[in-house]
Amino acid sequence: MMSNIAFRSTIVFLLFSAVLSTPPEDPIKCATSENTTCTITNSYGAFPDRSICKAAQVLYPTTEQELVSVVASATRNKTKMKVATRFSHSIPKLVCPEGENGLLISTKYLNKILKVDVETRTMTVESGVTLQQLINEAAKVGLALPYAPYWWGLTIGGLMGTGAHGSTLRGKGSAVHDYVVELRIVRPAGPEDGYAMVENLNEQHEDLNAAKVSLGVLGVISQITLKLEPLFKRSITYVAKDDSDLGGQVVAFGDAHEFADITWYPSQHKAIYRVDDRVPINTSGNGLYDFIPFRPTPSLASVFIRTTEEIQESTNDANGKCIVASTASNTLITAAYGLTNNGIIFTGYPIIGFQNRLQSSGSCLDSLQDALITTCAWDPRMKGLFFHQTTFSIRLSFVKSFIEDVQKLVELEPKGLCVLGLYNGMLMRYVTASSAYLGHQENALDIDITYYRSKDPMTPRLYEDILEEVEQLGIFKYGGLPHWGKNRNLAFEGAIKKYKSAEYFLRVKEKYDLDGLFSSTWTDQVLGLKDGVTILKDGCALEGLCICLQDSHCNPSKGYYCRPGKVYKEARVCTNLK
Repeated sequence: MMSNIAFRSTIVFLLFSAVLSTPPEDPIKCATSENTTCTITNSYGAFPDRSICKAAQVLYPTTEQELVSVVASATRNKTKMKVATRFSHSIPKLVCPEGENGLLISTKYLNKILKVDVETRTMTVESGVTLQQLINEAAKVGLALPYAPYWWGLTIGGLMGTGAHGSTLRGKGSAVHDYVVELRIVRPAGPEDGYAMVENLNEQHEDLNAAKVSLGVLGVISQITLKLEPLFKRSITYVAKDDSDLGGQVVAFGDAHEFADITWYPSQHKAIYRVDDRVPINTSGNGLYDFIPFRPTPSLASVFIRTTEEIQESTNDANGKCIVASTASNTLITAAYGLTNNGIIFTGYPIIGFQNRLQSSGSCLDSLQDALITTCAWDPRMKGLFFHQTTFSIRLSFVKSFIEDVQKLVELEPKGLCVLGLYNGMLMRYVTASSAYLGHQENALDIDITYYRSKDPMTPRLYEDILEEVEQLGIFKYGGLPHWGKNRNLAFEGAIKKYKSAEYFLRVKEKYDLDGLFSSTWTDQVLGLKDGVTILKDGCALEGLCICLQDSHCNPSKGYYCRPGKVYKEARVCTNLK
């Protein structure tokens, strides 16, 4: 077995890895030079059901005028369409057109900054502009996006479509879409309008609340105007504490600090509090946040880490997994997760720096090709990280009870959640109620859990039942809202009923795309228009494609059967007989 010393050496190597990196490959691949007979996947190389989606063609418009022409032609021919982005980071099948004859419309070359107005503090961008571009261009003129996702390899159109966010309970909240003051969207139309038209939606237009989080089913967003703020500075300090009073502290902590978040390691009984607030602009400091898991990772190290975990899984080596998880999390904590005081070294807290240098990162995207010597750690071309993500938001009044239930699970199975230490813990971020029809319904805590996924869909994970129970606790017992761009299928079961304005969204959908050309079976299922968001078949519960209803949904041949949860008795999980 790989030794803990070897693993520790690998982690230390990652901290000082080279800045070169092979960028991710395009998620769209076509069989011809005319971009026909194409497939699309996500940046991880696998959708929840492990399918590869197909399309007859992909087109790459470079202007809004070209985009209108593309949508008009497809509408005239009744062709199904889906919007694709440069990096395709959404885990569910939002980018998959219906069948094999659909059209992919990529925003890869709709990537221009169109206008920056310093006086009104607004910026207008095309929808394929990345978060990294927006942050950098805004900073050049002394402006900043106040809140943003921590990963900058997202397009503005893409992150809006799924409701991506940062962390705060202040102002309009942490979701980027709530800072949109105007957008333009190209949608299907009748022959009298040339089969496509551009809707210009500002804050006075009620349809903006539908378009701000749309799952891509209304049309193609061409331009977005965001309200920014004057560039400011922040001060960040990570504080490690015992998690015994986490449930009692989490709400007050979010109220006390503007950019607060918490990283929780339940099996280690440890929580890392991010004390993060604005400071006066003349405060000394030029800190940088280059988050370690988002840095270029030596491919051999990624393979080594994955191989170690596969061996631990196959031999039921829970002790080994817990030891390695503790080593990994302690190393990250010691290295301040990638914070530096001056862009080079970490000398101590607090880290003080400008917003654009601290709010988001993703340096594994930035460099030229290096023959796959280094990549993003999850690059599917390498046999590196391969994982599930379960992400849901729970109203603040329920958070204490949820945390206490998870702690009860840890008491019953102390090693059951060690795996989270290998995937940066359970990240808890704060979100606020949104005016978007499919946005957050109230102030809540967003809980982001990343964990091991087997290459074999019929192989149960070590302590499979514990994480499944956590998932069902959050989504079903406490009514959590699933993140639209993450999650396994079961998280979306009945989800649309949790949105009080869903009916208004569906009305706008019908108005903008009467024939459902931008919809698919998957989006219709998620939006409650069709049954079947979960898939019942042998082994489906192991992959989160279904809720476990009978033993065949697990894998009885490997000793896993459907059982009630240990704490949440209404949960149905796959567990062995031990």
